[in-house]
Amino acid sequence: MNAVIFLVILGGALGFVIALAAKAFAVKTDPRVEEVEELLPQANCGACGYAGCAEFARALVEGEATPENCPVSSPDEVQQIASVLGVSLGERLEKVAVVRCGGDNRLANWNANYNGILDCRSANLVAGGTKACQYGCLGLGTCARACPFDAIEITPHGLAVVHPDVCTGCGKCVAACPRNLIELVPKDAPLHNLCNNPEKGAQSRKVCDVSCIACQKCVKSAEEGQMYMDGFIARVNYENPPSADLAEVCPTKCLQPSLLVKQSMPALEHREEAQQEEEVANA
Repeated sequence: MNAVIFLVILGGALGFVIALAAKAFAVKTDPRVEEVEELLPQANCGACGYAGCAEFARALVEGEATPENCPVSSPDEVQQIASVLGVSLGERLEKVAVVRCGGDNRLANWNANYNGILDCRSANLVAGGTKACQYGCLGLGTCARACPFDAIEITPHGLAVVHPDVCTGCGKCVAACPRNLIELVPKDAPLHNLCNNPEKGAQSRKVCDVSCIACQKCVKSAEEGQMYMDGFIARVNYENPPSADLAEVCPTKCLQPSLLVKQSMPALEHREEAQQEEEVANA
């Protein structure tokens, strides 16, 4: 009986001490942190620059970040967060990922077969992968598996394609690609050059039928400042992009309208598919 009484007294004393310590060392948190976190998408993608949505919510409340830094949240959600915090919103530029390669298994040459792990990073370590073009998409789906929003599809012909209507611009695929093929660009950009081969046109055309050959037709046909040459690759100036119609002047068809533009122009998409099939048949 004495032992039981002693343990009860000891337990009560320790509980009292713990309660005092908890009160003395308690970290006060702003109740808005939990409220803001509930408004965030809980994707924990890290695109905002923080470890997860909980850490981003803390940064928002403490004024270290702004609501528009979350690319996953919808405009309405961003506005709700701003209302909770009592802050005004800055300009938000929506971005999506683009795979800078159009050379699928029908259009790009191969120099080897790969029977290892279905992972682009692993394949790239084995003699630079299977494609003769050392700058092309390997199509093994590493970027697709890294995407938390299922925005990337590997086509039946072995090419990674980003669906801009699903992509949030989180950037996880950019980090996952071993060949640095994926770029975040403005969502409303109408045109992309889907070639990243920096070699001269004669060399790049040997390994891929849709490579950029540095002919500069697009640069000459576009308005000043809309296109520019980066070595032997024509680049789109996304701050002042040309219209999607410029793709018509590209002799190799590496210059392509964005998928959002193609979705609004089904006739153009079907015409290009027919042209590609004809080119493959004649190759």
